[in-house]
Amino acid sequence: MAAPRLTVPLAGSLDDPARARDLARMKRLATGLFGLAAAVFLACVLLGEDAGAWVGYVRATAEASMVGALADWFAVTALFRHPLRLPIPHTAIIPRKKDQIGESLGTFVQENFLTRAVVEEKLATIDVPGRLGAFLESPGRAERLGGDAAAVLTAVTDLLKDDDVQPAVAALVDRKLHETPAAPAVARVLELVVDGDRHQEVLSAALRLMARFLEENRLVFRAQLGDASPAWVPDWVDDRVFDRAFAGVHSFLEEVGADPRHELRRAYDVRLREYVHALRTDPAAAARVEEFKKELLEHPAVRDWSGSLWTTAKKAVLTAAADPTSPLRARVTALVLDGARLLRTDPTVRELVQRHSRRAAGYAVERFAADAADLVSSTVARWDTEETSRRIELQVGRDLQWIRVNGTVVGGLAGLVIYTVAQLLG
Repeated sequence: MAAPRLTVPLAGSLDDPARARDLARMKRLATGLFGLAAAVFLACVLLGEDAGAWVGYVRATAEASMVGALADWFAVTALFRHPLRLPIPHTAIIPRKKDQIGESLGTFVQENFLTRAVVEEKLATIDVPGRLGAFLESPGRAERLGGDAAAVLTAVTDLLKDDDVQPAVAALVDRKLHETPAAPAVARVLELVVDGDRHQEVLSAALRLMARFLEENRLVFRAQLGDASPAWVPDWVDDRVFDRAFAGVHSFLEEVGADPRHELRRAYDVRLREYVHALRTDPAAAARVEEFKKELLEHPAVRDWSGSLWTTAKKAVLTAAADPTSPLRARVTALVLDGARLLRTDPTVRELVQRHSRRAAGYAVERFAADAADLVSSTVARWDTEETSRRIELQVGRDLQWIRVNGTVVGGLAGLVIYTVAQLLG
């Protein structure tokens, strides 16, 4: 057994009291004209032909007016209901044919409005990028869009469960790091450092740190020398040896640090460049870097860091999104305004947006025109029959009542003409 079809009420905005009053007034006018014609006809019948020749003309006019009024009343009424509640064939057309009307309306819209040619022709007359740019540049629009984007971002992150996303993000980061060769990246970094002479700055800083380290631990090194020296060597000899050696090391460090052309620096530069070349060409050197990378990625601290990426990033993004003064919101606002400016002024962007908007609209109507037509027909099919008939009559009934009025007037004139011709011919 088929399930009963669900009926859907029409939009309440269609129930216009002003239209209802106009419709009732037009019905009274049309009915009143019919009543006037009937009264004139009855008066002519009571007067009889003895009252004068003019009675025949008036009677014929009134009689034809009544016929025209009754015929058009029947025609108009038959659209919406059975006249006099009699089940006359081919009446109550809208209630009986509501579903077919909906299907025909949907097909009409699809074939005459939702076509690529119609839509593209219409868009060709519209400055799509200009209108979009003006919309985005309207006062406060960029800020509101920034707030809307933040709200959407917050809603999306709320839908994602941390227990599901966090392992996935950690696995993705771990896989990408393992899959990415480390040797080329390290070689590129070192190459940039060497080309900018940053490696010499690093060496200078290292020499300064070493000199400071030696000075801060002078007593420790002196004690180590005393422990290693034979017991029969006097302390003053150890002091002399230590002071000379310590001063020599300090002097060497200062010499290398002060001389940018020192031989040690040149050798350091050559060795570093050779290592960069080896990273690019020597599989053994690259393998050693890969092994170090693997050990580093397997370290518990690194694994904890990759596992907390999602939580950290999510918290930072949500905090920035919720703050109207955050750089993120400011950046979104600036991007919207920049996009609006380009849409209004940049010829390349304008042509691109105009062309792709036509293509997108053409694709959309070709892809979804049948769905739109089905939406129209299925929606009409689910409307309540009586309510649909009443609403349609409310929308167009006032104009249809003019058919009754015109039928009464035109019928009377036609009757007068026919009677006059008959009298002339007789």
